[in-house]
Amino acid sequence: MSSRLANGQWTETVLHSFNDNGLDGAAPYAGVVLDAAGNLYGATVSGGNATACGDEGCGTIYELTPGANGQWTEKILYNFNGKDGANPYAALTFDNSGNLYGTTVNAAFGDGRGTVFELTPGSDGKWTHRVLYTFGSYPDGRGPFAGVVFGAKGTLFTSTSGGGANEYGAVVELMRGSHGKWKDKVLHSFNNNGVDGTFPTATPILDHAGNLYGTTFMGGSAGCTGQFGRCGIVFKLRPGAKSKWTETVLHRFLPNGVDGLGPHDSLVFDQKGNLYGTAEAGGMYDAGEIFEIVP
Repeated sequence: MSSRLANGQWTETVLHSFNDNGLDGAAPYAGVVLDAAGNLYGATVSGGNATACGDEGCGTIYELTPGANGQWTEKILYNFNGKDGANPYAALTFDNSGNLYGTTVNAAFGDGRGTVFELTPGSDGKWTHRVLYTFGSYPDGRGPFAGVVFGAKGTLFTSTSGGGANEYGAVVELMRGSHGKWKDKVLHSFNNNGVDGTFPTATPILDHAGNLYGTTFMGGSAGCTGQFGRCGIVFKLRPGAKSKWTETVLHRFLPNGVDGLGPHDSLVFDQKGNLYGTAEAGGMYDAGEIFEIVP
């Protein structure tokens, strides 16, 4: 955590150091979310139960609570065990009732399917984990590195790094079904054809009209096809008649990397509708860049 001083300088404070000791989590890949009381919530990819997932731990969900003395206290809300999901990479999402939602890359240790889960707080301070959806086989999505975002009707949207009709990833909508079960619908399957992107890892975002925006880590320009074709795209998905969605590629990153390579995090809007994001590599010094997409 950083705080700004009167002279304009910022100072960093370490709130918690993770300890891969069979109790704490390890490798917090994603960012954190805040509740109304100022508590922080996040996920770790590994750690937790030391006997699960090849003795590396399958990951945790944690809460950090600030104290009066400036110290923060960690509480593990949930330990994944390799049978109920494993390895959460993405940031969590709150609903209006204070429940947390997220994804895991694996459904069972090492299977690459993935889950969408819910954590519900109880009056006793304990949280209850429930798998809302387990990704399956073709043509379903697989392996979500992205988190979820709520739609206007209470549906959840996410992107999966694999699966879909072409096995290059998909954007998926999850809807509540009967008897508390959730069902999914693939809105778009990415294609390694030199035009579309592949391997989406970022949580999509919504505009006020219900359009989805996101990035893919690979694919796009013709010179970026293949297993290691790290260029990527910025895309828009627009809902249409009969629940069909249409993709528009807003930008394809160039194979030479001058405008960035490999965007894998979420986009943000400004008040004018411009999009901003980051690319992992490329740019002037081949060390990544921050970009703007103007409609």
